[in-house]
Amino acid sequence: MTRVSLVVPCYNAARTLELCLTSVLRQSRVPDEIVVVDDAGTDGSAEIAERLGCRVVRLPENRGVSAARNAGTDATTGDVLFFLDSDVALREDAVANALEILAEDPGCGCVHGVYEPEPLIDDGPVEWYRILHAVHWRGRHLGPVNSVVFALAAVRRETLLAAGRFDERLRDCEDVEYSSRLAVRTRILLSDRVAGRHDDGSAFWPVLAEQWRRALPLIPLALETGRRGAAKPEHANRPAGILACALALATLPLGLLDPLLLAVPAVLVAGFLAADPGLVRSVRRRRGTAFAVYFMAVHLAVHVVLVTGLTVGALRLLPRPGRRGQERTEISSPSA
Repeated sequence: MTRVSLVVPCYNAARTLELCLTSVLRQSRVPDEIVVVDDAGTDGSAEIAERLGCRVVRLPENRGVSAARNAGTDATTGDVLFFLDSDVALREDAVANALEILAEDPGCGCVHGVYEPEPLIDDGPVEWYRILHAVHWRGRHLGPVNSVVFALAAVRRETLLAAGRFDERLRDCEDVEYSSRLAVRTRILLSDRVAGRHDDGSAFWPVLAEQWRRALPLIPLALETGRRGAAKPEHANRPAGILACALALATLPLGLLDPLLLAVPAVLVAGFLAADPGLVRSVRRRRGTAFAVYFMAVHLAVHVVLVTGLTVGALRLLPRPGRRGQERTEISSPSA
């Protein structure tokens, strides 16, 4: 019988951890071992996990989610590792379905899942924006993919070990980098049979700050993974929308020459709004027209931060004055 080890990286997650672990204990196929890796938290999360009968691995200092996942891998023995974020509560059949998918397809080394269209804890409209956007873009890519979101993902241990360890230098976009190594070794599936409810960011400015942090390393990572010959990962946002937003920002200064020229960025913003009609329809169907208008306003703000972060990340690759030769930002693969 296939043994499955479930690993929950955790840092100050007391608000959601009990909901997360209770959902694991209620699985139709309960994992053979449940390991919570406490990343030097201070809010009593480790005690919650121990009270619920989970094994806890305590890291002496905060090292980030990559280090926590590595520690969880080292502490477990299952044939399949199911990685679950501490702010996700699984649907009751998620683990069983993941194991069934892997058993039916020996060439598939990893299956990861989707979020359900309601937040784990309802914290208002910004969180609904995040959840519905994630539901939509993952739904577009169901089936074979080139990337993994490790918030709820099952991986064969032999596949994981062959791809190497998570890069502990990365606290953002670590799944993008790891996917580039995993996808060249095995088939990856995104399935709505593996699902859970997510407690996402709910405050506007912190959400934008998170988008900024995630945008900065994307260009360097794309260049490095391209050198390895890795396939391009799936896009959370439509490339046409990103381009329209970038051009709108670039043409805004035209308004200094003549206010009438502001029509150019206005048309480009309209192009941005029209870049993903399926997204608008999906949000409108679930939450109504008024919320869809709000959703797209937040979506535009997120794209402005995304484009700005991508630009700054790319500029950091340029040679700096006073240094010899050309700088190169490189993310090397950790050894297996």
